[in-house]
Amino acid sequence: MESNLLTIIYLIGSITFIIGLKMLSNPASARRGNRLAGFGMMIAIAGTIFLYKHEGEKLHNYIWIFSALFIGAVIGRFSAKKVKMTAMPEMVSMFNGMGGACAALISLVEFNHLSKELSYTGGGDISSVQPTVLIIVLGLIIGSVSFAGSMIAWGKLNGTVKDLSFKGQNLISLFILIAALGAGAYLIYDPTQSIFVYIILVLSLLYGVMFVMPIGGADMPVVISLLNSFTGVAAACGGFLYNNKVMLTGGILVGAAGTLLTILMCKAMNRSLRNVLIGSFGGNKAAGAAGGKEQGAYKEISLPDTAMVMSYANKVMIVPGYGLAVAQAQHICHDLEKILADKGVEVKYAIHPVAGRMPGHMNVLLAEADVSYEKLLEIDEANDEFKTCDVVLILGANDVVNPAAKNDPESPIYGMPILEVEQAKTVIVNKRSMKPGYAGIENDLFFRPKTSMLFGDAKKVLQDLVSEIKNM
Repeated sequence: MESNLLTIIYLIGSITFIIGLKMLSNPASARRGNRLAGFGMMIAIAGTIFLYKHEGEKLHNYIWIFSALFIGAVIGRFSAKKVKMTAMPEMVSMFNGMGGACAALISLVEFNHLSKELSYTGGGDISSVQPTVLIIVLGLIIGSVSFAGSMIAWGKLNGTVKDLSFKGQNLISLFILIAALGAGAYLIYDPTQSIFVYIILVLSLLYGVMFVMPIGGADMPVVISLLNSFTGVAAACGGFLYNNKVMLTGGILVGAAGTLLTILMCKAMNRSLRNVLIGSFGGNKAAGAAGGKEQGAYKEISLPDTAMVMSYANKVMIVPGYGLAVAQAQHICHDLEKILADKGVEVKYAIHPVAGRMPGHMNVLLAEADVSYEKLLEIDEANDEFKTCDVVLILGANDVVNPAAKNDPESPIYGMPILEVEQAKTVIVNKRSMKPGYAGIENDLFFRPKTSMLFGDAKKVLQDLVSEIKNM
């Protein structure tokens, strides 16, 4: 009876994961989808704790289990409440790394159990345990790579870890990966050689570091998506080990969704998935391009002139970027939108798929400020509408509007789809300074005839702009 009930609970949990993931694809239903999937996870955990049996025995050590759940829940809740939207990508990387670490630890623990059983039986029938060892090895390699890579990505995003690349790095990384896979293959062949599990662990952790180290900051959205898919696959391996349907379903969903998102991010950044896998894109080549051709002079625009131009426009497109997130200016940006709308100005937002530091960063930021989802245009929709815009206001975006992606083959971002803001009649760029963006390259857009620079912190500039428009 209890076994049947647990199966039903796992089925319900799996269904909530699938429905929740589907709901996450629409900003209007994303919050409810997240809660639904969370509810499914909660009942799956409760069912496992109270109903799961191994060799006829239920789980014990409830004090340890609930203590760990309580500590983890408290840390997770307060961390999520405290984190700023600008630091959300780092938090995603950190949590994703913890998932990879859990999968790797599961593999280590289960191999330890298996090793003890083999020692009791004097080796026994090795062929009967080889499929299990295969799953253990896969979970260990993938989980360790995900953990180490996510920690490096976390360090890069918060600025504590710098890019590092050297000649022959890709070959060394490939050699380390092949060595880890070779050690795994030998362990599957002879599971009694326990030392190889630790060799695999060290090599996988080293590969995870080497994999992410050379990748430039502008390419971090792709890396985050890929590492997320790694963690999902590693979790699915745990589901195989425990014959746990809901763990298997959740891992497969995360792995599949992360892989699809990685492909979409690669397309959005004009990067090949093959280069992502060997860690050979991005890196320091952006730094070499930063000092490219000599630019002309840029022109500034005052706040009163900006207010005048925007107030008498028929259509305004706002392009949010990381500068908006840093300044926490999403709410005042929404206020600007409402004031302009009251004056009869049509206002929309152009969202590049890799604006910010992670996929969907700008969507979440603007949703937090209650910006209508219908006003958020994806890159293709936005590019179709720029030609009908009187004014484009760029708030802290840089690389995603850089014309070098279209016309400079020497640029590290060449080929990346961009928001074609130059099609509008007037382009106003708000930045703190003329420093390059995350990719480390100068933006030719800032020196074009249609472009005017509005310097200052995004929040302060928007507050003053709102005041100017109100006083007109």
